Amino acid sequence: MHKKIGFAILGLGELTETQLLPAFEKCRYAEPVALVSDDTYKANELAEKYNLRKSCVYSYDNFDEIGKNPAVDVVYIVLPNVMHKDFTIRSAKAGKHVLCEKPMATNISDAKMMIDACKNANRKLMIAYRIQHEPHNRVIKEWIDNDVFGRVKVIECFNGEYIDDASQWRFKQSLAGGGALMDLGIYCINTIRFLTGNEPVWVAANMYSTPGDKRFKEVEETILFQMGFEDGIIASCAASYSLNYQRYRCFTNNTWFGMDPAFAYSDLKIEVSKTNDGKDSPLPVVKQENQFVLVMDHMAECILNDKSLATPGEEGLKDQYVIAAIYKSAKQKKVIFLNEITEDN
Repeated sequence: MHKKIGFAILGLGELTETQLLPAFEKCRYAEPVALVSDDTYKANELAEKYNLRKSCVYSYDNFDEIGKNPAVDVVYIVLPNVMHKDFTIRSAKAGKHVLCEKPMATNISDAKMMIDACKNANRKLMIAYRIQHEPHNRVIKEWIDNDVFGRVKVIECFNGEYIDDASQWRFKQSLAGGGALMDLGIYCINTIRFLTGNEPVWVAANMYSTPGDKRFKEVEETILFQMGFEDGIIASCAASYSLNYQRYRCFTNNTWFGMDPAFAYSDLKIEVSKTNDGKDSPLPVVKQENQFVLVMDHMAECILNDKSLATPGEEGLKDQYVIAAIYKSAKQKKVIFLNEITEDN
């Protein structure tokens, strides 16, 4: 039987409870071996449920002790965005590889520090993007790469999730670093970059928050943005906390194709429109896969075989530059070119 890579899950919120810990049961190369939380009671409860020793439960304060635990190979950071940098650096110093939820940081400078910390410790840093591993999205990418329906000219992409709990950390600038763009728009940015294989050269954006809505005292409710690519593709995107809706469509001169829903954890669906002359295109049969299993097993395999990661820290850094440009455009009400963006933005 092959060796499994041990994961310490740092942060025991809804994603960890409902998706990550259950997903380990289907992983071939990854297994949970430790939990880290500031809620000791919850951590001990989950440790008992998943047959983990109490000695493998850590708090934020004694987290650095994890370096003495040889069973832990990877720290999976599932915390509010602003905490990603510090715990990535602490994990690297403890000799652990890092899998970090997106966005990887709240600014460019922090993202670079995370990359440097892992490089200096000779540890891998992977950002937990799912699109690159998910089979439906890989079909779409293959279609675009091979001009199956013609050359893509325009992409539209929307990601919305209605959240009415004003106490959530996502609505606090000091924890999230931003609003709908950081939490939801990141999917649009990273997905389009992956599908096209290209980087945006300019962005244009506008954002809005409902006056008097206490959820949006600190962060934006809705953001609309365009990205222009060197090959002429223009992407029109939106992210919002106002409604539940998510999809993307890729338009050629003869048809459109895409995903609806696009970013859910399961039940994804490919769509293809009729051609201009009314012909239908057959839809591919694509197996639904547990996306978190794919992500965690990918990292585990890369560690076991010393392979390159599909989404290393450098991939997350590229998104940070785009995010910075979008916020700058929305604030200055003008087109921003990516080559204008520095750490100081």
